[in-house]
Amino acid sequence: MRKPMEKPGPDRKKKPFMRRKVCRFCTDKKLDIDYKNPKILRYFITERGKIIPRRISGNCAKHQRQVTVALKRARNIAILPFTTAVR
Repeated sequence: MRKPMEKPGPDRKKKPFMRRKVCRFCTDKKLDIDYKNPKILRYFITERGKIIPRRISGNCAKHQRQVTVALKRARNIAILPFTTAVR
């Protein structure tokens, strides 16, 4: 036997409210995206060395592009690693 379809009602679960992430570079104009500053760039790579996407980091498109270029430059001159050396 089939169960009757449930009607959407007040007891139906709602999605929790997620606060919209704000670009930290837009809010704080003093912060500068620079490939020579690994302290800031470390927030935008995972422990495996991947670049964190915009939807997770909360950056705007303009600053995410700048962060990506800075990360790639820092990797090329060996300020940041490409990957972790775990085997």
